[in-house]
Amino acid sequence: MGVGRFVYTPILPLMHAQAGLSASAGANLATANYVGYLVGALVGILVPAAVRSRTVLRGSLVVLTGSLAAMPLSHAVPVWAVLRLLAGVASALVFVIAVSSLLNHLREYPPQLPGWGLGGVGAGIALSGLLVLVLRQAADWRAAWWAAAALAAALSAAAWTLRPAPVGDAADHGEQPRAHRWFGWLLASYTLEGIGYIIAGTFLVAAIGQSSPGWIGSGAWVLVGLAAVPSAALWARLGRRWSRPDLLLAALLVQAVGIALPALVGGIAAALVSATLFGGTFIGISTLALATGAQLRFPRSVALLTAGYSVGQILGPVAVTPLLHHGYHQALLLAAAVVLAAAAAAAVLRIGFPPGER
Repeated sequence: MGVGRFVYTPILPLMHAQAGLSASAGANLATANYVGYLVGALVGILVPAAVRSRTVLRGSLVVLTGSLAAMPLSHAVPVWAVLRLLAGVASALVFVIAVSSLLNHLREYPPQLPGWGLGGVGAGIALSGLLVLVLRQAADWRAAWWAAAALAAALSAAAWTLRPAPVGDAADHGEQPRAHRWFGWLLASYTLEGIGYIIAGTFLVAAIGQSSPGWIGSGAWVLVGLAAVPSAALWARLGRRWSRPDLLLAALLVQAVGIALPALVGGIAAALVSATLFGGTFIGISTLALATGAQLRFPRSVALLTAGYSVGQILGPVAVTPLLHHGYHQALLLAAAVVLAAAAAAAVLRIGFPPGER
């Protein structure tokens, strides 16, 4: 899922330079992927049997890999948009099924262990970024997509025997719904995070490439993935000492700094620090937000938060499209501002979070 969904980010500069893809068309392709992700997430929510189906998992792995392999076969933006939409649907289903399986089979283990499993997304990001970095000088954008498809196929083969969560299992099993008015602030914070995170996740490599040597952008994306691998486990471990609202606020503030840094300070050091801060927070924020919603026991909290986050990802690239005519730095500054707004909502949540729930 990390390869299929996020390899577009390091390949995007190659498509700009070699395939004639405009900045606005690049944003539209990103939006198509995020619309597909929302559709896949809704399927997982509305058709619970899909989350427990090995057939759906395997079919999604095949579709995801095939969508990558088909990208070089056309120069038409509408065709690319359909392929990225399919990749979004498939990657969402793969993620939902894998996480459900992970949480079910590791429920008796310390929370750091499922956190390492969630770090697989970061590993996929790092591998795809490294792949594009290696091919950057020796091949064109088509070879990058084909190589990504081959990598996805190899990882799919390794995941082919994954056992989905068994029938009758549910994340909220045994919990009594208990609505709480503070959930609205959590939903607002997580939706805003979806907007800010996806702008950076889509355009960070291209923005770094504007003010640094070409290889730094792809190298930074590898670092994003490497930082993401242990991040969920790290934030879960910190939860032993601090409350989730405290950690959510801290992670959002750190992420805002990381997103803004390449737009404010040029050079290799700023790019690498930015990549580390961004990679070390975005999976952790998702883990913290979903766990906080479950802690509040708001009805269908995971479904609502996932939907809000997905809507935010759709809105993000659309919101910054008018800013892309003069590069990507303004887009990153806007993304950082939106994440700061998410932090403000998290701060309100932290103040009003029920004392018994901390």
